[in-house]
Amino acid sequence: MINLINVSMNYPNGTRGLIDVTLRIKKGEFVFLVGPSGAGKSTLTKLIFREEKPTRGQLLINGKNIARLRPREIPFLRRSIGIVFQDFKLLPNKTVAENVAFALEVIEAHKREIQKAVPAALKMVGLEKKSNAMPAQLSGGEQQRVAIARAIVNNPPLVIADEPTGNLDPETSWEIVNLLHDINKCGTTIVMATHDKDIVDSMKKRVVALEKGRIVRDEERGAYGYED
Repeated sequence: MINLINVSMNYPNGTRGLIDVTLRIKKGEFVFLVGPSGAGKSTLTKLIFREEKPTRGQLLINGKNIARLRPREIPFLRRSIGIVFQDFKLLPNKTVAENVAFALEVIEAHKREIQKAVPAALKMVGLEKKSNAMPAQLSGGEQQRVAIARAIVNNPPLVIADEPTGNLDPETSWEIVNLLHDINKCGTTIVMATHDKDIVDSMKKRVVALEKGRIVRDEERGAYGYED
């Protein structure tokens, strides 16, 4: 599904985000990206949904080199990728249901499709009773659940989660990761960047470790490998 071949990313200020990274992620995998701050995890996730463009190398999704996409083609790529951020990025003046619906409205989905898909996504994340609530009325964990519902409402084959538990307490973090695991069991590929040692060690999923822009470890049923 995702195939990086000798990918490097250099920023204008001279910082090297990634250096000669080769990585393949198969359809249906659950992959943790780990490593110290500044290791290249966020750069890698941004490249996958084309917020950034690699300086060198090929980045293929389903066989298509997305580094060569024209600007008008990028929105079509993003329709197939759900994105979950650490800080939720909910629209504060929209209800829970409206936040989730917005992901479909921007791709001009039919109103009937939106009316069907939004309740289904909220039910998946356990928030069907909070559809009319505003983000400010929700806990951090509930806000992240809304963000996940928004990410999956279009049934994307791939979900990128960049530090989705970074602002949450340990119990709530586990709720979010278990939810992502359930989504993965339905066939969705999950790529999750995280600093959460306990979760990575307990889940026994594939672990890709980055340091200073390079992949230094790639293990099936891996562990976090760093001290807290």
